[in-house]
Amino acid sequence: MADKKIATRESYGKALADLGKEYDIVVLDADLSKSTKTDTFKKEFPDRFINMGIAEQNMMSTAAGLASCGKVVFASSFAMFAAGRAFEQIRNSICYPKLNVKIGATHAGISVGEDGATHQCLEDIGIMRTIPNMVVINPADDVEARAAVKAAVLHDGPVYLRFGRLAVPVLYDEAEYEFEIGKGVLLEDGTDVSIVATGLMVEPALEAKKMLAAEGINARVINIHTIKPIDRDILVKAAKETGAIVTCEEHNVIGGLGSAVAEVLCEEAPVPMERVGVKDAFGKSGVPADLLKEYGLTAEDIAAAAKKAVSRK
Repeated sequence: MADKKIATRESYGKALADLGKEYDIVVLDADLSKSTKTDTFKKEFPDRFINMGIAEQNMMSTAAGLASCGKVVFASSFAMFAAGRAFEQIRNSICYPKLNVKIGATHAGISVGEDGATHQCLEDIGIMRTIPNMVVINPADDVEARAAVKAAVLHDGPVYLRFGRLAVPVLYDEAEYEFEIGKGVLLEDGTDVSIVATGLMVEPALEAKKMLAAEGINARVINIHTIKPIDRDILVKAAKETGAIVTCEEHNVIGGLGSAVAEVLCEEAPVPMERVGVKDAFGKSGVPADLLKEYGLTAEDIAAAAKKAVSRK
């Protein structure tokens, strides 16, 4: 399956179009439907799609109004504009009353590439997970992304869904995969160190396991697709059984997965821990693969962090 690559933003658009046949969902977009892929839904259900224009704050307020009338609403834009520009409306108009608005945030992370620092949102997970009532999901592949969209439809309350622009390998078999909000996925077992990854970083985490195995280190690999609520049980178990943790995220190391995992482990199972992610910096324009390497987000970087964590046990 890993030879096939699909961008999770593509998965988002397809899921909306498929789910629109079964559920009475409404989709709003801030004049980016061709990029967020909500145009797929628009073609199928034009009467349930509204282009709100370049007005993200107004879009979130409108989404809240529709949700208060009983609708399940998806509001879509780039992560930088959804999480950044519309923060107040999300906090006060959506999360405070716990309305049924799902935020489809595409083009997240450094892999946006040539669009550069202004569009490479590396802070959105941290921003969104601090808001009460908000669920934060960062899927790893096409199968997980589409399953996450359906789970968001069925969930009662706000959900922030993070999608990427870059095509990524398909890791899961759709016939066998079961998605549950708040439950991590054990991908590979191991005894020496646990690699906890999210989103685009899950695939290189699996590659890092192979590299470590060649050096005699047996790594466990866990996919944390839901950053909030986070699966405390799988993290504490991993810490106690392997004695070392490495987190991997395409996000600032401050506020994202690494911070969320550290909060859990500090309280329940302190062990040596290393964080792979963007080290509190802005991105820059460039080819995605080059940027991932420059910012230390490769399988080699994960393997190096794992060896460091093991050495601290």
